[in-house]
Amino acid sequence: MNTTQDLAARYVAVWNETDADARRTAIASLWRPDGAHFVKEREARGYAALEQRVLGSHEKNVRDNGNRFRARPDAQRLRDVVIFTWEMVPAASDTVLAVGREFLVLDADDRIVTDYQFIVG
Repeated sequence: MNTTQDLAARYVAVWNETDADARRTAIASLWRPDGAHFVKEREARGYAALEQRVLGSHEKNVRDNGNRFRARPDAQRLRDVVIFTWEMVPAASDTVLAVGREFLVLDADDRIVTDYQFIVG
């Protein structure tokens, strides 16, 4: 079983992943096949939709703007819920450009059932 902070690190790594096959494999290892992700008005359900959501963010924030995502060392778990904070920073700097908070509901195998993403800064 992975630690809670490891889960947070694997989660943000998906959004940084440049290889489509590796990204697809990572999504399948993190989410259940019927897993859902919600942010603002967007909703992604199932692997195909999750892959499109992650790819869109990756293209905009990582590929086109040269940023990367990282997890803060604040991941906490209470039963089947994990919360943690992530930051978006330039690839060559530690200047924080954006901050988000994840609220993940996990199944018995520690795979994401529901992912609520809050952009907080």
